[in-house]
Amino acid sequence: MLSTKFKYIILFLILGCSLQAQAQVKPRVLTLDSVLLYIHHYNLMLKEHDLETLAIETSAEGAKSWMAPMVGSGVFMAPYPGQNIMDSRDKGSFMISAQQDIPNPAKLKAKEKYLQSKAAIEEESHEVMYNQFRAQAKTAYYGWVVQEKKKAVLEESRRIMEFMLKLAKVRYPLNQGTLGNIYKAEARLHEVENMLLMTDSEIQMKNIQLNMLMSFPPETRFAIDTLVKVPELVILPDTAALTSLRSDVRQLDRTIESMRLNLQLEKLERKPDFSLRFDHMKPRTGMMPRQFTAMGMVSIPIAPWSARMYKANSKAMNLEIQAMQLGRANLLNEAKSMISQMALEFSTKKTQVSNYQNKILPALNKNYQTTLLRYEQNTADLPQVVDAWEALNMAQMEYLNNLEQLYLIGVNYEKELEK
Repeated sequence: MLSTKFKYIILFLILGCSLQAQAQVKPRVLTLDSVLLYIHHYNLMLKEHDLETLAIETSAEGAKSWMAPMVGSGVFMAPYPGQNIMDSRDKGSFMISAQQDIPNPAKLKAKEKYLQSKAAIEEESHEVMYNQFRAQAKTAYYGWVVQEKKKAVLEESRRIMEFMLKLAKVRYPLNQGTLGNIYKAEARLHEVENMLLMTDSEIQMKNIQLNMLMSFPPETRFAIDTLVKVPELVILPDTAALTSLRSDVRQLDRTIESMRLNLQLEKLERKPDFSLRFDHMKPRTGMMPRQFTAMGMVSIPIAPWSARMYKANSKAMNLEIQAMQLGRANLLNEAKSMISQMALEFSTKKTQVSNYQNKILPALNKNYQTTLLRYEQNTADLPQVVDAWEALNMAQMEYLNNLEQLYLIGVNYEKELEK
């Protein structure tokens, strides 16, 4: 009695462990939004860029610092060894000296603003990089979705070819088919299996690519949401809206602003800097009094031989700003043209996909079903059924290829819109 209960308990534990193991083996499903969220928070290149931006912001905190003071000691007006000293006053003095450079406050403020503007450039550069990674992730994810759909089509094709092959083998002894038809069906079945192998390989490659973008180990396996929708075509924004949406344009704006701040810093070179110096002398003989020197100094940057440098630099920076503004206008013009072309291409491709889905595939499926029914009624040969199936299968693959292209056009469209 106890032995039987003990066996049931062991069997129950084994079944529980088996179900738990199967649950653990089953990969989790990651939606597209989850993948993008993982990339935003865990991508190593983005985290590296964040640290670089933080380093620039930290360096800007010390922009208003002064130069370190200088302290020295030595002798003052001391005679060389071996000289005849006529008076004790000629022995000179021991000297202690201290000097501090005092930069112009306006220059320090301008330098701080300039360094902070460089950090703003890096922040927008982070968004540019994330936009690229987001487009790569969407491309891989949508490609995986299409491969899963192709795999479903190929598995259905394998089932159909196995059914045809069995039917042909049954009819061959009854003189209702030829041996060549059997071999032809076997060849088509092996072709489908080969395509399934390639499709599985493509799925694993997409998985590894997404793992790389999310900074996951390459061997991490997960499933995806195959019901993801095709990106919608949004209204083309105007120039002002496009400027606020695109991170590369905002990066150019931050770069131009940084160059203007650097120009202001360069113009401030015409303002003077200051310096203080104090010297203390203690005579080497007690007959002389202790002495000191206190000096305040100011630079004269408006001197002609020193003014040429900052004037030339200011002129060069103005030219660079003008060139950058032209580049910004050209970038916006190219973006608007690209978005308009992609919108037209997206609309055309969406119509093609709709035609395949609603017209071409239903017609070819009816042709295949009709031919298969005729074959079952002995009014059609197996090659005719295979040809009808191949036409349907090729149309299904072409439909999925067009669907993948539609996804890619949508991804590029969203990339241009920074969505």
